[in-house]
Parts: sequence; C-alpha cells; structure tokens
Amino acid sequence: MSEAATTLSSPEVRTDRQPIIEINGVSKVFPGGVKAVDHADFTIKRGEFFALLGPSGCGKTTLLRMLAGFETPSHGEVLIDGQNMADVAPNKRPVNMVFQSYAVFPHMTVEQNVGYGLKMDGRPAGEIRTRVSDALDLVKLGGYGKRKPDELSGGQRQRVALARALVKQPSVLLLDEPLSALDAKLREAMQLELVRLQKTVGITFVVVTHDQSEALSMADRIAVMSDGVVRQIASPQQLYENPHNKFVADFIGTINMLDAKVTPAGDGRVTVDAAPLDAFQTAGDAQGDLTMAIRPEKIFVADRPEEIRDPDSAVIVKGKVGEVAYYGSYSNIFFEIGGGKRLLADIGNVSRDIEEFTFSPGEEYWLYWRKEDALLLRD
Repeated sequence: MSEAATTLSSPEVRTDRQPIIEINGVSKVFPGGVKAVDHADFTIKRGEFFALLGPSGCGKTTLLRMLAGFETPSHGEVLIDGQNMADVAPNKRPVNMVFQSYAVFPHMTVEQNVGYGLKMDGRPAGEIRTRVSDALDLVKLGGYGKRKPDELSGGQRQRVALARALVKQPSVLLLDEPLSALDAKLREAMQLELVRLQKTVGITFVVVTHDQSEALSMADRIAVMSDGVVRQIASPQQLYENPHNKFVADFIGTINMLDAKVTPAGDGRVTVDAAPLDAFQTAGDAQGDLTMAIRPEKIFVADRPEEIRDPDSAVIVKGKVGEVAYYGSYSNIFFEIGGGKRLLADIGNVSRDIEEFTFSPGEEYWLYWRKEDALLLRD
C-alpha cells in the first residue's frame, strides 16, 4: 500500500468483513403517504464496495440520504459501526458523501477545496497540507493543487470531490450517481478508477446508480431495488445467473422471457410448457404460472437440425430472422418463433464458422439452449 493510502486510511478500517452498516426494518414515508423505502433490512460489510441499483424513483437515493443523515427513517433503525444513528447529526457521522454534481467550490483552488473540511475541523495547517497532498496523489491529481475547478475537466472535478471526501478519513464513503455527468468513455475509465481507490484505501464504498453495467463492473454486492423494496442482494455474477424474480432478471442485463406453466414431474424435476416451445423437463421445484427466461448468450444457432449439439438435453425451436441491429463489435439478432413471440440470440454462438451466416431478414435457423440454462421466475 502506498504512503498516501496509509495516511488516508482510517485507523478503524479492518478486513474482518463484519457488518459496518446495519439497516434494520427501515422505511421512509413522505408527506402524502408516498412510501419511498419499504422495510429495507440488510447489512453492508466492512471494506465492501456495495451498490444500490434501480430505476429512477425506486428509493435508492432516499436510502443513501438516510445513511448520510439528510433524511430520517419513518420506521426502523440505521446503525453504523455498531452505533445507532437516530440522534447523530450528518456532520457527526463516520461517513462522507460525494454528490452527483460534485459540488466543488468554484472560487477555491483544488487544494483549498480538498482541505476545506479539515480546515473547518480546526486541523493544524501542516497536517492539512500533508493530507491534502496525499489525497491528490491518491486520485492522480498531484500537481493540480493550484488550479481552479473551471480549469479542470469533468473527470478531474470528480476526482477533486473524491479527494475532498477521502481526506476526512470516513469509515464509509457514500456516492450518489457519481459518474452520471461524464461521457461514456470517461465513465468507463472512472468505474475502474473507483474500484482502484476503494481497494487502495480499504474503506466501505456505497454507491447509488441506475446503470446496471456500472454496478456490475464495480460492486462486490448489489442491492436491486424497485418501488422502495429491495428485490435481491447478491454478487454481480449471482444476480445475473440466478435472479430471484422477473424484475431483477430484466433489470440486470438482457434476457428473453416467455409465459410458462410449470408442473411437478417427480424426482426433483418439473415440466415446463412455454408456448410456442415444445414442453420440456428440467430440475426444479417451482410450479404454477411462471416465466421461462433465457439469456441471449445461452442460445445457440444452427442452420440444420443435425448440427444441434446434444439435442436430447436441449430446448429446440425454429426461428425466422426479424430485425438485425448492428453495433460494431456485435449484432442483435431477433428471431420470430411463432405466436407473436421472438427471441434475441447472440450470433457468437453459431455451430459453424460465423462467416457462413448472413442473418438476413426472413431466413430460418434452429435455435437451441441447454435445458438447465432456462430460468423459472416469479413476478
């Protein structure tokens, strides 16, 4: 670990992965009966990069603001480092927040912006200089201290906001849509930069975002929210491969969905009837009116039935090419499969050389996937 990281890391930071944040039955009801957060109940581990993910209005920012102390829970309690935050003012909490707008002071230099909180705390001038210098080195802005914010790019201003938050040595750093103001390429670069910073300083990061790719690329665990409810908390891979419900499956990545009737078949298996597919059996214990879902990259494409690999273990359907959307490094191919239904398939999963496939509208192919790759989801 660098000298800067050693200076900026809080002395309380440990790597035991015990909870540092406990959200116990927290709800927030605004005037008029609007329930922004509905009985959130989970913990965030010490030293974890945690994301609150969901569409606009799902309650994720309200939950972050309750952690920061800018909103008060209507019900439940928030504990940080074992202390109930009910009567703790925002400026007394062991957290710091980076806002979507960055909120850097335009009339101050970079050094003055980063050191402002330390100055308000009455820290000695020598300590402020050292900690500010270390913080700027950490965010790769060493040598920019004398500049004003209007002399910086959007990404550099964001780094100033991060340095100003980190220099206070919080136990938890809260980030509210920190990358939304950046262009696509810079946003991708800063995703990696935030991960580097978090691993370097070792403190807990909690980020709010509506961008699923942002959450997947950065977080150790993600809480997916909708309508004020936490729908699932898991690692990025678990959320993608094993979503618990239709909302999570649809919000994380791209997925095909068909209505299905699922009935027990004995020996831990079920029969799935999802027209226009032929009924098939797979392992499971769910039953009733469900949704059969399959990720596009799990679908294989063949132009002849004899090219289907292991057909006895596959779900097979004939499809006609509909829309073809070209994106440079990949294309989205939508196949019409009858009954007004269609599937999106990944053209990388063809059974022979991809150059033999033109995928012109109207052409017919065989689509297939392993039965065990089919997901059975409730609403």
